[in-house]
Amino acid sequence: MNRIRLALWGLLGLVTLLWVVADPGALWTSAFFRLRDAMIQWTGLLAMACMSVAMILALRPRWPERWCNGLDKMYRLHKWLGIAALTISVIHWLWTQGPKWAVGYGWLTRPPRGPRPVITDPVEAFLRSYRGTAEGLGEWAFYAVVALIVLALIPRFPYRWFFKTHRILAISYLVLVFHAVVLTQFAYWVTPLGVVLAALLAYGTYAAIIVLLRRVGAARQVQGEIVALTRYPELRVLETEIAVPQGWPGHRAGQFAFAMSDPSEGAHPYTIASAWHEGDRRITFVTKALGDHTSRLADQLQIGQKVRVEGPYGCFTFECDRPRQIWIGAGIGITPFIARMKQIALDRQAGLNTPPIDLFHPTADFSEEAIAKLTADAAKAGVRLHVLHDAKHGRLNGERIRAEVPDWRDASLWFCGPARFGEALRDDFAAQGFPVQEHFHQELFAMR
Repeated sequence: MNRIRLALWGLLGLVTLLWVVADPGALWTSAFFRLRDAMIQWTGLLAMACMSVAMILALRPRWPERWCNGLDKMYRLHKWLGIAALTISVIHWLWTQGPKWAVGYGWLTRPPRGPRPVITDPVEAFLRSYRGTAEGLGEWAFYAVVALIVLALIPRFPYRWFFKTHRILAISYLVLVFHAVVLTQFAYWVTPLGVVLAALLAYGTYAAIIVLLRRVGAARQVQGEIVALTRYPELRVLETEIAVPQGWPGHRAGQFAFAMSDPSEGAHPYTIASAWHEGDRRITFVTKALGDHTSRLADQLQIGQKVRVEGPYGCFTFECDRPRQIWIGAGIGITPFIARMKQIALDRQAGLNTPPIDLFHPTADFSEEAIAKLTADAAKAGVRLHVLHDAKHGRLNGERIRAEVPDWRDASLWFCGPARFGEALRDDFAAQGFPVQEHFHQELFAMR
């Protein structure tokens, strides 16, 4: 989370600094309308920077994922960039429209305009000729962006509609690029601010085109075929095994992939629940009926059906230098730990050692068949398993974990499950002096 904040505030700070260097006298004025012009430029620059970086991250590039410590965190940054762009755009719009309203109501008096200076630069003259068009299109694009970002932030808005409407943001962004190029103060373009802005707009434009062409992640996509389906009715869970005979580069336990069985629905992210070895090129996903799409999977998927798989993504890969590990897989959050146990079992056969591991699996639903499989996986991996059925054993908390693992201070903690539960455990262990920044690892499995 610290890197997310660093990236967001760092971007805003960098653009602000470059703007001040490019126009040092912008804020040193007592004239309201001169200040208004400066605020319009500043907020416009900030909004376009946030939208550009958010658009770039929509391509799921590799290096920001590693820097953010996983695509889940990078998408959290993408979300907050969208929120920042929305907020700053509203402020930008108010600076544009507010003084006009005030003049109309007689609250402000616009100073008389003198003769406009003659524009000798042909490029500036060309851009100035499109000023009215850029203002009009930009205003309507702003309204579209506000509506689409607000929809994206509503959790109950169906994913299949989110998938379709969110792409329209790319069109709005391209309109706003035109708006920014025309209306950004021309003198800025020959300063470091102009260079950075031009790079962001160019990369963002490329990203928007890729999004509109539906080519996001195309280089990391392979064609697979469903070879097995296992249902656990008590848990409302479906286990899907997919053969990927060609193209899949392999994955590490704890990573996830995007899978698409229905083009109209789009690709959904799922944690991979299987270890990887070249001799048996298969990927297993375990999905729970939690939303409109996952609730239909059990009825829609069939053996032999083609599925497009994209990935792998994520950095929740159990790497640490601590002498032991504590895992908490709450509900369907058990998935990455299943994959890791299967990988450990393979490693043990090859003579490799792993640190002592305690796995806590709190669950509101219970299936004898699923728990039997989980117990068998834990035994093969040498993992100490603690299954806590909420109705029988009560809720899991930090105190119970510490009681079961006396040397918890020497461990790294790995959590996957409901976000609020993970935050509560993180705060609990932080209150006990545990270095959560370094050794509490949480998958933020929310792509919107």
